[in-house]
Amino acid sequence: MLKAFARFVLKLKGWEVDGEVPTARNYVLITAPHTSNWDLFYMLAISKIVNVNVHWMGKHTLFSPPFGWVMRRLGGIPIYRHTRNEVVQQMVERLTSGGSLVLAVPPKGTRGPAEYWKSGFYHIANIAQVPIVMGYLDYAKKRAGFGPALVPSGDVKADMDVIRAFYRDKVGKHPENSDQARLPEEDDGF
Repeated sequence: MLKAFARFVLKLKGWEVDGEVPTARNYVLITAPHTSNWDLFYMLAISKIVNVNVHWMGKHTLFSPPFGWVMRRLGGIPIYRHTRNEVVQQMVERLTSGGSLVLAVPPKGTRGPAEYWKSGFYHIANIAQVPIVMGYLDYAKKRAGFGPALVPSGDVKADMDVIRAFYRDKVGKHPENSDQARLPEEDDGF
């Protein structure tokens, strides 16, 4: 029933799902560009349509009452950004525990402009040795889906060059809040 509802809403809004659904059992799914609260809704709708059981990382305040239980039921994993709680290691353990997990991560970590993406998605995939799949929402073309998969090489700059090239023409709902996909590790002296 949720699948039919998701398909109806996306069709009503004029969206098309694009790209091949990844076949890997475990992967990190980048969700970008992330510029609107609507991004989560569209990502969840698309995941229902293509039968991908997505678990997503979100700011802990999304999980407060009265709707916190709904967010968890929809696959949400609360992230407490203001405390050091080894999120990367926890997600690596989930990905390597023997089950199947699609971990969706909005790498910018905010809907507003940001100088850098947060590098957790990269380190999670690199340590767990799982692919990074480039998921996207392109509001300009009303197309969303899956781009290529990249197995991290450990060469952050080279890998991010591939990711940047893919996202170069993707437009968020609020383009003024978009930015260049860049990790702090890419800058000299970091």
